[in-house]
Amino acid sequence: MKESEIDSYPIILTAIEISEILKISKPTAYELMNRHDFPLIKIGRCKRVLRDEFFLWLSNH
Repeated sequence: MKESEIDSYPIILTAIEISEILKISKPTAYELMNRHDFPLIKIGRCKRVLRDEFFLWLSNH
């Protein structure tokens, strides 16, 4: 993915945006977010991920 495409996403990603990026379902995105090595941020019950950390994690997998 090009850097300009990456920058078009918000700084903090939701499961919906992750599912769009990876072309997977929303429930599958939540499963991915539950992995121990995923760079997850929990705010109460909300699950989020920083865009740059997500793409770094993705490039390493």
